[in-house]
Amino acid sequence: MIPTPDLSHLTADDYDCVYEPAEDTFLLLDALEADEQELKQLRPRITLEIGSGSGCVSAFIAKILGPSVLYLCTDINPHACRCTLSTGVQNKVALDPINVTFAAPLSLRLKRSVDVILFNPPYVPTIPDEASGAQDARGIAGAWAGGVDGMNVTDVFLERVEDLMSDRGRFYLVAIAENDVPGIQERMLRLHGLQSDIILSRRAGREHLFVLRFVRDLSRVCS
Repeated sequence: MIPTPDLSHLTADDYDCVYEPAEDTFLLLDALEADEQELKQLRPRITLEIGSGSGCVSAFIAKILGPSVLYLCTDINPHACRCTLSTGVQNKVALDPINVTFAAPLSLRLKRSVDVILFNPPYVPTIPDEASGAQDARGIAGAWAGGVDGMNVTDVFLERVEDLMSDRGRFYLVAIAENDVPGIQERMLRLHGLQSDIILSRRAGREHLFVLRFVRDLSRVCS
């Protein structure tokens, strides 16, 4: 069993500004642990976490894959980037946080180069203005306010993720039932040639959480 990263260096003041790991975080950790052997066999060179927050998820996958991988971590919240960096130091793994939206400034350099992409998005359904305001403010609300159907932020990244994935890349996405998980899967296959599996699901209070794993549809690549 892979231990959860040590977050004892983070304080209550940090969690006033940055999303504290919760059931959705731990479900994603469990999904990565379930895929441990496949991830190691992939021998990735680059991983990218969108919205790294505390740095817990990237520190965890760094423990799986070891020091030979470049661990890029982006977040719109500058305090989250500082927390991610300190979490790497605390857990003796080299994380590279970047204070940007998604991976926008890196898109050309990373085109079809990222082997593992991780995204636990702001998926809670809210009014559209709340979601856009949270993104503009670049604070903690940006970690959960998702707009209509909880998909305002996720939909933007789903249009970009295929361009970032390497030919053998994997994309792990956290979602809830209200996000229309079957609809996400159908759309990503039809529009972007990414087939998917639900690798874990769990109920947490009123939420029904899912972790989806996307890979390229090899039948399309070969056709």
